[in-house]
Amino acid sequence: MKIVVVGCGKIGTAIIGSLVAEGHDVTAVDIDAEVISGITDQYDVMTVQGNGVDCDTLTEAGVADARLFISVTPADEVNILSCFLARRMGAHHTVARIEDPNCSDRELAFIKQQTNVSMFLKPAQLMAGELLNRLQLPSGVHAEYFARRTFEMIEVRLRADSHLNGISLTEMRKKYRGRYLVCAVARGEEVVIPNGTFVLKGGDRVMLTASPNEIDKLLKNLGYKAAASQSVMILGGSHTAYQLGKLLIDLGAKVKIIEQDRPRCRVLCEALPKAVIINGDGTQGELLREEGLLSTDAFVTLTGMDEENLLMSIFASKNKVPRTICKIDRSDFTDLAESLGVEEYVSPKRMISDVVIRYARAIENSVGSNVETLYRILDGRVEALEFNVRPGFKYDKMPLMELRPKMKPNILIGGILRDTEVIIPGGNDWIQVGDRVIVLAADQQLYDLSDIAAEG
Repeated sequence: MKIVVVGCGKIGTAIIGSLVAEGHDVTAVDIDAEVISGITDQYDVMTVQGNGVDCDTLTEAGVADARLFISVTPADEVNILSCFLARRMGAHHTVARIEDPNCSDRELAFIKQQTNVSMFLKPAQLMAGELLNRLQLPSGVHAEYFARRTFEMIEVRLRADSHLNGISLTEMRKKYRGRYLVCAVARGEEVVIPNGTFVLKGGDRVMLTASPNEIDKLLKNLGYKAAASQSVMILGGSHTAYQLGKLLIDLGAKVKIIEQDRPRCRVLCEALPKAVIINGDGTQGELLREEGLLSTDAFVTLTGMDEENLLMSIFASKNKVPRTICKIDRSDFTDLAESLGVEEYVSPKRMISDVVIRYARAIENSVGSNVETLYRILDGRVEALEFNVRPGFKYDKMPLMELRPKMKPNILIGGILRDTEVIIPGGNDWIQVGDRVIVLAADQQLYDLSDIAAEG
């Protein structure tokens, strides 16, 4: 599929990399010659140096033949205007990045109506929502949600003293009864979609699927405390910090933001009157201690530098802060983070690129938007997808015991949602039109539910 991406910063580069990995025909546009040179060295894509709101630049980029046009420059106005021009010049679908935290959904709906932009990406809002979800869960637990939060997939990192260390999945099923499914395990560099004989070990990252009630029950049985973070210290006063602070304050939590830029502190003070805003260098450990680091429930690092985020997350962990979450943009830093003992980290680039990939697959699907939700889990080595089963599904009502021999390797059906019923699938269950189906795939790219089978 022909795709044009305008803006090759951190987010744009991540999107380009994901689209290239999916096999799309990508053209990258940026006004900076050095940036364009870097993209050319890194990826096998067409490049155009120029302004994303210049019609000659867009013509050279082949916008008239583009199925999808994406503008993710740092300037919202440029992104909106670029998408407007691209649509007028022939692009079928357009996606614009929006960073302004004051741009409401009502305003975006009006802009969408006037410019015909297909979709808006709001990185700060998406990131803040992800962080809030994590802060509402016990330490060491991360969740992804499907089907309007009626179905949940969690990642649990097993410690050496975990109740699950050294037991097989069959033994786990006997010991902890309930409607849940262990669907993937990461152990070092290896990712396994396990069977009943698989034995869990400390250090494993385990993905489980279940309804929210079953997840809560299982976590309680495993000894995880469900209390949400009530006091949160945030390092860095970015748009994401503002959005997260607002969400936390609305839930009654105490929020303290450390920001070095004094004018930015003034903006945050006006925008978040119930938060405590500290103007200071957050990399100074003594300052953090003076401002109550040792008594806070959670410490979230959101500066623009991965090195600072990693360093201060480690510092907080060493000072026994119960929960630390680190923002990491560079993919090569994730292994470093784990080796340094940073258990929880988030990547804005990966989150945004996942949204774009899901949208691109929906466009490519000739029978409709079957991919409703897509997450890349376990450091991107496994995809978890939610499909809406539409008429024409080849394996409608076929028992899973008959379907499984036809399925490609490293694919697992993790859950079926039928009306209000959550089904953790067994051999006698089936998929039918109208269901929502959760599928996990390692080393596979699925565009349609029928792709799970080798003959699909």
